[in-house]
Amino acid sequence: MNIAQPHRVTRCYIQNLAAHPSTVFPLLCPVRESDWIEGWDPVVVLTNSGVAETDCVFVTHASPNNIIWYVTRHEPSSCFVEMLKITPLVTACRLTIQLRAVESGSEALVTYTHTSLGPVGDAFVASFTDDYYRKFMRDWEARINHYLVHGSALRDSTG
Repeated sequence: MNIAQPHRVTRCYIQNLAAHPSTVFPLLCPVRESDWIEGWDPVVVLTNSGVAETDCVFVTHASPNNIIWYVTRHEPSSCFVEMLKITPLVTACRLTIQLRAVESGSEALVTYTHTSLGPVGDAFVASFTDDYYRKFMRDWEARINHYLVHGSALRDSTG
């Protein structure tokens, strides 16, 4: 048995979203994310209701191993969701999102806590800097706000 101190990083960001939490919360779902994230296409979504719920499990493409997501808490009444994201041999991650109403729509407190599972995870944790996270969150914020305002996914402009 190997018991060790975790190599871990936690990052928090507050997104400003252009709709009330009751409109935003259903979009925080492996099925509904395809509405606002271009190319979002989980391998499988295991759900009784057809959308996010407590104990919903979904798998997304990744290399060398697909990522397993498990919704541990899904609380529409308080607009709170918590998921575990397991990237085999890389990281175990806890993701929480708490929405709250503000005059302009919503604020979303998005927190990722990544714990390394080995050398590849150590490198990932080291690269999960404040700057990287801020860029990631701003991209997510722009994508969901585009959908909330225009009703369509923001298209990537590459090339």
